[in-house]
Amino acid sequence: MIVILDFGSQYCELIARRIREISVYSEVIPHDSKWSEIKEKFNPEGIILSGGPNSIFEDDSPKCDPEILESGVPILGICYGMQLLAQHFGGKVAACDKREYGPANLLIDDNFDLLEGLWLEMAIWMSHGDSVVRMPEGFSQLGHTDNCPFAAIGNRQNKIYGVQFHPEVTHTPRGMDVIRNFVYRICGIQPNWTAKNFLEESIAQIKEQVGTDKVLCALSGGVDSTVVAAILHKAIGDQLTCVFIDQGFMRMQEAEKIKQLFTDKFNINLIHVDAVDRFFKKIEGVTDPETKRKLIGEEFIRTFEEKADELKTNFPWLAQGTLYPDIIESASTGVSDTAVKIKTHHNVGGLPDDMEFKVIEPLKKLFKDEARKVGLELNVPEEIVFRQPFPGPGMAIRILGEVTRERVALLQKADAIVLEEVKKAGLYRKLWQSFAVLLPVKSVGVMGDKRTYQNTLAIRAVTSVDAMTANWARLPYDLIDVISSRIMNEVDGVNRVVYDVSNKPPSTIEWE
Repeated sequence: MIVILDFGSQYCELIARRIREISVYSEVIPHDSKWSEIKEKFNPEGIILSGGPNSIFEDDSPKCDPEILESGVPILGICYGMQLLAQHFGGKVAACDKREYGPANLLIDDNFDLLEGLWLEMAIWMSHGDSVVRMPEGFSQLGHTDNCPFAAIGNRQNKIYGVQFHPEVTHTPRGMDVIRNFVYRICGIQPNWTAKNFLEESIAQIKEQVGTDKVLCALSGGVDSTVVAAILHKAIGDQLTCVFIDQGFMRMQEAEKIKQLFTDKFNINLIHVDAVDRFFKKIEGVTDPETKRKLIGEEFIRTFEEKADELKTNFPWLAQGTLYPDIIESASTGVSDTAVKIKTHHNVGGLPDDMEFKVIEPLKKLFKDEARKVGLELNVPEEIVFRQPFPGPGMAIRILGEVTRERVALLQKADAIVLEEVKKAGLYRKLWQSFAVLLPVKSVGVMGDKRTYQNTLAIRAVTSVDAMTANWARLPYDLIDVISSRIMNEVDGVNRVVYDVSNKPPSTIEWE
């Protein structure tokens, strides 16, 4: 296996995910873990030092146990991790005259070992303000950019390497080759970890963790919670009860579809809770997005607790479809205290401290596409497995400003049109997400020779592999035209439609 020391990078778990993509198990651990504990628990065949938001020159910049760097295990340092390596072994790191954030060209000076099989130039993604200006003794220059003389370095004898760029992100197109070279060539690891292995381990772990206890599963009908329900059902059978809480912020007619699907197709014990009134009351007048998420998260838990009491059965466990991107953006990894919070997800940072349940999250270390592979392994229907992601708080965070029944109904109609036309164009499976957003903006228009002053809707469509980064989708103009025309003709109260052309980063996929 490979262990990854987390120095606070938003992409830290993405490194682990890339390694799992090539069928090798990996795990993220705290940057201050002791080598003796790492060796005893994991006995890794390779170590990666992640990037991070800190500068190596800060007094409180995170460091690792020096014994890790002297362990003899192959090491790859990425960005901040490379600077840490260089400093430890006697090199020099300095602030850049010109910082690099974004695309760059790597000129390869030595394409053996780490850069094996690559041509003499490759596109890379940079994100740094400091860089190595003098290599440590015993290291060789493997690659450089116009602004960074040592963009890749290596000590072949000791199998220690560093790259200033980020091979784990999709913006470094040949980054997987770099990772593959480190894992296969330098560490000598064989690919033997698959979705099937993960499923077998998860089922065994759930059986051990739960025992004879009863489990409530928070079911939304989306990919994540459906796969969790399928895993739990396979592991503990009738000990599982799924609860679908209709909070009023779902897609149009979503509640009925979910009830029918899980009752008819999956034969899983499903309880439907109509909680529309209490959720609207809970966030009445609330406009701050973080407050919305926290209130909705808390209300979910309170509703589950009440339902468990009504059932007169002891349910110690609450199962959720949490994925790792949720945890990363909420800075709730339990791995590193150096990550920066982007936004709170209702099933992570929105959970109240005094809730009665113990939480079980089988997918919390997986990304969306990995969860889909597990779903296919469980024979979950493709129509569910390949559904586009939908946020737990639903339409409430796609309505900027106050959430009212009228505004939700308006957005539901518009969103249904977006999805219908995207599917009709054959683009649904090609897009990561496509949806409508109701803005707190009104503008002047003209309909039937009359002046209007109505709502503005934004259309958001993105392509992505893992939701950690995303590009706005270049939808055909004709499709955008059809969507816009239908919304303004069929949805009362809308006289303007705009298209979101923002990437992630710097934007997030959802608007709130």
